[in-house]
Amino acid sequence: MKKALLLALSLTAAGFTAQAQTMKPATAAAKTAGPAITFEESKYDFGSVAQGGMVDHTFKFKNTGNQPLIISNIGVSCGCTVPEYSKAPVMPGKTGTLSAHFNSAGKMGMQNKVLTIESNATAGPATVSLVGDVKEAGAAAAASTTKAN
Repeated sequence: MKKALLLALSLTAAGFTAQAQTMKPATAAAKTAGPAITFEESKYDFGSVAQGGMVDHTFKFKNTGNQPLIISNIGVSCGCTVPEYSKAPVMPGKTGTLSAHFNSAGKMGMQNKVLTIESNATAGPATVSLVGDVKEAGAAAAASTTKAN
């Protein structure tokens, strides 16, 4: 009796496991329908820069979905960061770029500048960031002179 009950429970559990495994690919396929934005890197560490210095970086992305990707806006965490991007649709399988320009004037210490990419991607907004340390202009110049000697 115990063996029969144990066998019945095992077969029931195996049936649920098999059903769950066959449903996963269908769910995954549904997630990739429509446009999708995938960045090569989501964070760029610019190291350290002297106060007042500029940091420029280009983020590369790919439309990994099956419909054209259209970026509608890029929000920034402060006015010191200016994004540039193409308004043209990025076709499925094609790549695009987003340039970010950070002006460190008036900034000091560790910085984390977040850019929020609003698009028609099915996953919703994406984010990338510029991170690094802004040093006092005089201290940064002295440090580079010391390193050169």
